[in-house]
Amino acid sequence: MMQAVQYGDESALRAATERLRQLPPLVTSSEVETLKAQITEAQEGRRFILVGGDCAETLADCRDDIITSKLKILLQMSLILVHASQRPVTRIGRFAGQYAKPRSQPTEERRDAEGNALVLPSYFGDLVNREEFTAEARRPDPALLLEGYKHAALTLNFIRSLSRSGFADIQHLDNWDLRGLGASQLPKELQDSYRETSDEVRRALGFMSSFRDLKRDDLTKVEFFTSHEALNLEYEAAQTRQVPRRDGWYCLTTHLPWIGERTRDPGGAHVDFCRGLANPVGVKIGPGTKPSELKTLLDTLNPTNEAGKTVLITRLGDDQVASALPPLIEAIQAEGRHVLWMCDPMHGNTEITAAGRKTRSYDRVLREISEVMLVHRAQGTWFGGVHFELTGDDVTECIGGAAGITESDLDTNYATACDPRLNYRQALEMAFAVAREMKANHSSP
Repeated sequence: MMQAVQYGDESALRAATERLRQLPPLVTSSEVETLKAQITEAQEGRRFILVGGDCAETLADCRDDIITSKLKILLQMSLILVHASQRPVTRIGRFAGQYAKPRSQPTEERRDAEGNALVLPSYFGDLVNREEFTAEARRPDPALLLEGYKHAALTLNFIRSLSRSGFADIQHLDNWDLRGLGASQLPKELQDSYRETSDEVRRALGFMSSFRDLKRDDLTKVEFFTSHEALNLEYEAAQTRQVPRRDGWYCLTTHLPWIGERTRDPGGAHVDFCRGLANPVGVKIGPGTKPSELKTLLDTLNPTNEAGKTVLITRLGDDQVASALPPLIEAIQAEGRHVLWMCDPMHGNTEITAAGRKTRSYDRVLREISEVMLVHRAQGTWFGGVHFELTGDDVTECIGGAAGITESDLDTNYATACDPRLNYRQALEMAFAVAREMKANHSSP
C-alpha cells in the first residue's frame, strides 16, 4: 500500500484502533450531508469554497490562540470573497485532523556531528511519529492515533463553542478585526481595503439577501467544516461507521476527506477506502494526470455521478495550467460529470532555495489561480474554490507579497512541520488578489 506506515507492534496497533472504534465520532453524518449540499451548490455556481490551514498540524499547536488565529484569517478571507463573488462562501479548515503527511521517501538521512550518516524513518506527521531526528521520536507509535483523535476533538469542541457564541457571525464583524494579528505591520492599503470591505458588507447584507435568492442566514451565520488527507487508513477506518436512518458508511474523522496526488491510484487502497464512503471526497490532481485516468478515477469514486460527491483539486504549477487543465475539463464536461473544480496553487509551486529550504513564491501561487480562472472562463465552467496552506501567524516560509519576504528572510521564523505556508499578511493580501481576479474573470456556469 502506498504511504503505508510500518508499525512494529501489531498488538499495540490493534489495541489503539479498537479503542478508536469505541470512541464517539468527531463529526456527524448530518454535518457531512450539509457540506455535501453546499458542495452541490458550488458545483452549480451558486457558492464558493475556501479551504485553508496548516500543511501539517502538530499536537503542540492545539492551543486557543493558534486555533483562533486560524479561524480569524479564514473568516477575513471569506468575507472578502463573499463581497467579490456575491455568493455565500463555505469555510473548510485543514484542522482537527491534518496530522498525517505523505513523504517522497520512507527514510531520511542526516549526518551527525562526526559526519557519520544516520538513517531514520521520515517524519509522517504527529499521527504517526515525531519530528525530532532521533530513533525513538521517529519510531511509528500507535498511541499517537489516540493522541491525534483527542487533540482533534479538543480543537473541534473549541471551534464549535466559538461558533455558538457568535464569534463567526458576520453581523458581529468586530470579532474578526485586525487587532492582535499583526495588523500594525500590514500595508495601510490592505488595512483600509479590509475595513472598507467590512463596512460595505454590513451595509449590503439586506440587499444581498435578495440577490440570487440568497437567505440572510446564508451570509450571516457561518459554519466551519473540517478536511484532511485520508492518508492513515488505520485511523480513518476505525472511525468509519454506519449511522441510524442513513444509508452508507461515513468516515467521521472529518467532513471532507481527500486523496493525495501520491495515493490516487484507482486500484490502490486509499481510493478503495474512499469509494465506499458517503462523504464528499476530494482528489488532488497533478499535471501528469491524463483524461483517461481521471475518468477511471471518477468511475471508481462516484459511479452514480452523485452531485456534491466529488471535488477535484488541481495542483498543476503556474507554468502547466494552460496545457494540463483544458483536456481534463473537456473530458469531464463531455461525460456530464458532476464535479467541483478547485485549485490548490501551493503544491505545484514549491521551490528549494540554494540553502536547501522549501519555499513558495507568492507571485507564482497567485499566477496559478489566475491561469486556472482564465481556463475555466474559456471552457465555460465554474471555478468553485481555492485550497491554501496558510497560518494566522507571522511566519517567514513563502517569499514575496506585501510582507516583502526574500530567501534571506526565511530563517527568521520558519516554523512549519512540513511545507511552507502563507503567513497572515500574505493570506489576506492573497484574498484581495483572488477577489480582483474573480471580478475580472467572472463567468457564470
